[in-house]
Amino acid sequence: MPIPVQIFGAVVVFFLGASVFSFINVVICRVPEKRSFVRGRSACPACGHTLGAADLVPVVSWLCLRGKCRYCGAPIPARDTAVEAFGGALALACIYFLSNDPFRALTIFALAAVLTAVAFIDLDTMEIPDGLVIAAAVIGVISIFTMPGLTLVARLIGALSVSVPMFLLTMAIPGAFGGGDMKLMAACGILLGWKLSLVALLFAVLTGGAQGAVLLATGRARRGDHFAFGPHLCLGILLSLTFGGAVLRWYLGLLGA
Repeated sequence: MPIPVQIFGAVVVFFLGASVFSFINVVICRVPEKRSFVRGRSACPACGHTLGAADLVPVVSWLCLRGKCRYCGAPIPARDTAVEAFGGALALACIYFLSNDPFRALTIFALAAVLTAVAFIDLDTMEIPDGLVIAAAVIGVISIFTMPGLTLVARLIGALSVSVPMFLLTMAIPGAFGGGDMKLMAACGILLGWKLSLVALLFAVLTGGAQGAVLLATGRARRGDHFAFGPHLCLGILLSLTFGGAVLRWYLGLLGA
């Protein structure tokens, strides 16, 4: 395939992915406010002016407007653009690494979109909406057909292998985990299976522990303070999907298995 055609295709894929994650930004903004994320025009949160098509081109509009609203000059959060760029990069990665398995690529992309919404909503509100957990569970069920490498038993155990211990620990230590964290791991365990679910928890504990250590060291938190663990679970799930198999092989190699 000629290089110009490849470049054009990559640009199209990037903007398709960024457009999907632009919609995820709408979900992140509106769901905590109990507003519909499928109806209603987008507007500047500062001045309320309805945004036109030229204001809504993923990544490009933010760059052209230099990060400010065209109408009132209020700053546009860079986080929104970072989410769009992540979606575009993820779409390219799925096409590049999973071009021979498009259904698997679409499943992982869809789960990543849901997890991105979960992570930022939990970061903003310390809550994980049930609707997003249900969406993750639906993707998990779909993965039975699009990612058929796991048995139904492995998937069932995956739904319980992390969520049940989290529940028991929370019963022993109130507040150890939120209900949304447990439900999220149960939903995603259907897709991951029990082995990758445990690896996902390991990644989450490591990144969450690192954040806690930094917060304590810098005086931004005290012992006993709570912070959102959902973003770490979301990151752990994505890392497990990407590197979990290699981590398991490395660990089993250490044991001589």
